[in-house]
Amino acid sequence: MGFEQLAGLKEQLAKQAASAAAKKKAQRARRPVPAAASKPAEPAKPAKPAAAPSKPVDPVVHVIGKLQKRFPLAFPKNPAPKVPLKVGIFEDLMKHAEELGLNEKELRGAIKVWCRGNRYWTCLVQGAPRIDLTGGAAGEVSAADAERAVYLETNRLARSAPAPKTAEAVK
Repeated sequence: MGFEQLAGLKEQLAKQAASAAAKKKAQRARRPVPAAASKPAEPAKPAKPAAAPSKPVDPVVHVIGKLQKRFPLAFPKNPAPKVPLKVGIFEDLMKHAEELGLNEKELRGAIKVWCRGNRYWTCLVQGAPRIDLTGGAAGEVSAADAERAVYLETNRLARSAPAPKTAEAVK
């Protein structure tokens, strides 16, 4: 099939589509208007019931979200592993507080939450590079920091494990 034949076929299909659209428009114009349509319109009811109010989100989560958007290398989103932050990262964040629209209390709370938990403690391995806000290396994790992370994780696991049942507790 040559280009001329394709162009002719395209024109033919366009004419068919236009005539079909004109027929539909004419059929709509011939339909009688139902009596209910002449009445004043009632307020529309929502098709779906209103969603149940969601649980309020902790403000710290919003602050961490801002930090993740502004500093994605220092505050990676889950499921990416967290990275060890530079010692003194809070002072660096305070320089950007006004730009982020955050105050000292909000930043302290966000850093406190970010640096707590299994995901952060597992990244604290001796010799691992600590990261500044731009993602550059800013020191290494010391042996003492790595030991403390292991200690904190062990204590968390011990608290969350169910207490062993003794013979007296069973009776």
